[in-house]
Amino acid sequence: MNANFQLLPEAVVTGRLESKQDVLEQVAALFARAYAIDSTQALEGIEVREKLGSTGFGNGVAIPHARSTEVNRPVAVLLRLESPVEFDAADGMPVELVFGLLSPENAGAAHLHALAAISRLVRDDVKREALLEAPDAEAMFALLSNHLERDAA
Repeated sequence: MNANFQLLPEAVVTGRLESKQDVLEQVAALFARAYAIDSTQALEGIEVREKLGSTGFGNGVAIPHARSTEVNRPVAVLLRLESPVEFDAADGMPVELVFGLLSPENAGAAHLHALAAISRLVRDDVKREALLEAPDAEAMFALLSNHLERDAA
């Protein structure tokens, strides 16, 4: 879908979760379902990174990420929460959009480029609001597809 990371339609969902831990577990489950990645391994990697500091990006967005031996290029998931969840973000705002990212163990620059592409997307108020207001996961994926393909051109 994008030169920086792969995002499949089945990796974009909405849901109601109660806590940061529930969100991290759902992100790992999405990686397992969409990309056939071991959810336990994905969750462990994400939790290790989260212990270094919250991946709460700000403006209601989190980008939990990790390295994985199970992927050969960066892969992403997107979870839109029905109700905001506290995430220990630097700005103190609860999270409504969660982009998960897994990159290969040795993907230094590729991992950083993928994170940068996601952060550019969510810093754009119009695009972030469009994702929040989309009627369902299918519409969210369509919005992302259009945006990411335009950026790749």
